[in-house]
Amino acid sequence: MSEKTEASAANGLTNGPATEGAHGPAGHTGGAGGPAAHSIAVANAPADRPTGGTAGSGDAVGRVLGTHAASPLSFWVGLEPGRVVQLDDVVVTRRDTPDYGPVLVAGVVSAVEARHEGAGFDSDVFLIADGALPAAVVECAEVRVTRVEPEIFVPPLPGAPVYRAESGDRDQALYFDVMDRRVPMGLGRDGQPMYVNFDFLDGTRGAHVSISGVSGVATKTSFATFLIYSIFNSGVLGAEAANTKALIFSVKGEDLLFLDHANTRLDAPATAQYARLGLPAGPFGSVHVFAPPRPRDPNGVPDVSARTRDVSAYYWTLAEFCADELLRFVFSDADDERAQYSLLVGQVAARLQAWAEPVGEGGAVRIRRPGEESGPICRTFGDLVDVVGAQLADEGTRAAWTGAPTPLGTVNAFLRRLRGAVRALSPIVRGDLAGGRPHAIGTSDAQVSIVDLHNLPERAQRFVVGVTLRGEFARKESAGTAKPLLFVVLDEFNKYAPREGESPIKEILLDVAERGRSLGVILIGAQQTASEVERRIVANCSVRVAGRLDPAEATRPEYGWLPATTRDRATIARPGTMFVTQPEIPVPLAVTFPFPAWATRPAEAAQRPAPRREADPFAGLPGADDDIPPF
Repeated sequence: MSEKTEASAANGLTNGPATEGAHGPAGHTGGAGGPAAHSIAVANAPADRPTGGTAGSGDAVGRVLGTHAASPLSFWVGLEPGRVVQLDDVVVTRRDTPDYGPVLVAGVVSAVEARHEGAGFDSDVFLIADGALPAAVVECAEVRVTRVEPEIFVPPLPGAPVYRAESGDRDQALYFDVMDRRVPMGLGRDGQPMYVNFDFLDGTRGAHVSISGVSGVATKTSFATFLIYSIFNSGVLGAEAANTKALIFSVKGEDLLFLDHANTRLDAPATAQYARLGLPAGPFGSVHVFAPPRPRDPNGVPDVSARTRDVSAYYWTLAEFCADELLRFVFSDADDERAQYSLLVGQVAARLQAWAEPVGEGGAVRIRRPGEESGPICRTFGDLVDVVGAQLADEGTRAAWTGAPTPLGTVNAFLRRLRGAVRALSPIVRGDLAGGRPHAIGTSDAQVSIVDLHNLPERAQRFVVGVTLRGEFARKESAGTAKPLLFVVLDEFNKYAPREGESPIKEILLDVAERGRSLGVILIGAQQTASEVERRIVANCSVRVAGRLDPAEATRPEYGWLPATTRDRATIARPGTMFVTQPEIPVPLAVTFPFPAWATRPAEAAQRPAPRREADPFAGLPGADDDIPPF
């Protein structure tokens, strides 16, 4: 196997339809002198056992068992000789009813068992293998019913043939036939496309996505970017495709800064998977990157090393910081809300808004209280903190800033926390750069806007996320319409919206989760542990996804949507395998999404073609190159 093929297999690229040679059960031939093992359905099978399928179905794989009770919700299947089913296979059976006619019962294989029939003790396996004890290897599978059509809830009858679902039956079993707008989300275990209903993503009937899994193994961010790519390129957006935007917060190095570069590791099998999904295999077409300025750089150069094109520095001027009352986002940790100085934060922010006057064009401010002729000028965030600290330390001015008698201990705790933020926020809150230069994070310049956070301390990351989300949500509110949509991809969700405590960022995320559907703001959150995320946010997510899960985390009630067998499987899932649940389908679907066609790290990025230079309209004119410059 070549190195590239091994890489593809590690990312789930070779999960095609199962073959009997690769996945067939062991023991289908008896030991020396022993009887041939056979399927459980052989003993009483009639001579005219069906071997072909019905319309929309493949070959028969077995018959409904009579030794296990069948119900309209689940039943067991005894497998035909030489037939193999695996977990997540889709199967169908039919029952003719005297009053309602034929009823289709479809489901997904949720368990597969093989055992010796005729053995009474564990040690009998050795006697059977040596041919000294007659027994048979039998296989059976449990099927969880996903759909009954028409809705006549009767159990399938024992002995009824069961077929592997294909074509129309598969679409019916998984409700794909009623999805008017289907978004490919990966391939099933049978190698065929799996879809998510866009009605539950764009706010029509639901919105928001929650993705959970172990960091570095569950490929949460990769699945989130693939889902965005599939939405943009599947045609479900129609005429709104050009105006729909995505805002991605990047915290993992510079891995997400090259989404508009082709992936040099993309191979032919991966390209074929995109073709099966009806998607082009290529990078994102329109990407703009926002990065913080380099610390102590007087020119505000973006702090990135590998990317040089379409990168803008973002920061907030001191004038904007005071006018928009951004001080509260400096205290965005849950511990800050539990502290006694939380009220003091609002008082100081209001004073800064009222008393800060812009100075010059670079965003510097002068702090002047009412009645004063002048005041100190602040050009850095450190200057502003020093001024606030001096005013609060002075007994003569403290009451004017606090608005009410405040214990000195509370003031000192506030100042310690504020001074501790100087180093983290100084690169992104400043008034010492040239005025007139663009520095705001926006989504209007490209279809995908990436906000790089990886070089910022955690406190600064919270500040950027909180302020940016507040600005975008306010913009959508003022627009008054849900279209065009804005998808927000946020990793480490449990850090910004923890289950315990309150914070300004958590308030915004709760607002997005509860009202964003009507405003066209769709949240795609990823976290290692859904059990540590605010319950109301997770509850508002119509689509939930789990990759590789920690065994202890998998037992949490937040994963109750995963059946017991699926929970166990999630603890050993390979990178690229995700379990997805959506409201229409009663069981989670196991999907494998393709290897990214866009670069996921700088080393994978193919060179982008140079932008085409427009022809010089003055080229060729006489004397155009001989004019004497007027200076």
